Formats: sequence, C-alpha cells, structure tokens
Amino acid sequence: MKKKFLQWKPVRVSAVFFSAFAVVALVACNTAKKEDAEDVAEEHNEAKFEATDLKDDAEFAMKAADGSMMEVALGNLAQTNAASPKVKEFGQMMVKDHSAGGEELKKLAASKNITLPTAMSTDKQEDYDELAAKKGADFDKAYIKFMVKDHKEDIDEFTEAAKECKDPEMKAWAAGKVPTLQHHLSSAESVEKMLK
Repeated sequence: MKKKFLQWKPVRVSAVFFSAFAVVALVACNTAKKEDAEDVAEEHNEAKFEATDLKDDAEFAMKAADGSMMEVALGNLAQTNAASPKVKEFGQMMVKDHSAGGEELKKLAASKNITLPTAMSTDKQEDYDELAAKKGADFDKAYIKFMVKDHKEDIDEFTEAAKECKDPEMKAWAAGKVPTLQHHLSSAESVEKMLK
C-alpha cells in the first residue's frame, strides 16, 4: 500500500499569509489617531506663511472657519433638540448667517492661498457633542448660554482682526462681520432672558 504524503500547495499558503497581513493592516489603520482638521490646516499655512506678514491672518481665518462650522452644526442641532420655538428660530439664523459667512471666507481664503479646516476641530467637536447629549429645555438653556459666551468671544476676535489683519480684504471681511455677530449676541441674550 502506498503512503500518501501531504503536499503543500503554495497558493493556499500565500492566500493565508496575505489574508493575515490584510487583517493586521486593517487593525493598524483603525487604531491610527484621527488628525485634527484645524491642526492639518495650520501645518499647511505655517509652511506657506511662516516668514510672511500673513501668518496671523491665516490663523484668524482658520479659527473663523472652525467657529463657523460649529455654529452651523449647532444651529442644525437646535432644530431637532430644542423645545422652544425661539431657540429653534435662533438656530435657523445661525445656520443661515454662518453658512453665508463661511462661504465668503472660503472664497477669500482660496484667493489668498490660505488652507482652511475641512471639519470641526477636536475642541469644537467636544462642544458639539456635549450639547448634542441634551434635549428639550435642558438643551435650550445650555445652547443659548453657550451662544452668548461664544459670540462675546467672536466679537472680540473679529474686532481685533479688523484692526490687526495685514491683508486689506481679510481686515474688511472681519470688520464687516462684527455687526452680524453683535446682532447674534443681542438675540441670544434676549432668548436667554426669556428662558429664565
């Protein structure tokens, strides 16, 4: 009687090896840290503007774009999580005004070769996530309180940019947004008083 010997088939060994390699590669990709969109934009801008007068202008544009994306996202969130019609109305105004401002900034930044973030920064995402966990009256109070604080900071930043930006168009854009931000602040403060 003839003994049969096991024969290795190279195709199967190769297939097993490559399958194992693919699994390891997928796991490695999934555990890689997600880069902050603002950090990526900042690296691009530093390479372009480090030795120029436009470094601070690029920094302002990045922060303005990041804030604008958050305002739009939170305004949309207000449409689903808010209980008060006034809060929903305020959220709609945020979406409309900050979407328009964001588009203007994208065009201006592109003309200046400034890279803007394509998604909210980690900090802004954390603010969004914290508010997204709330609903109804709890959301209304937390959102409007956040909007009052955020718009006070925005007014300060845009007012400073309107004075300090080196690029005349960036300076004019920042100055032109201050009245809108002041209107947002006074609207948020009115809604906040109504909710108390």
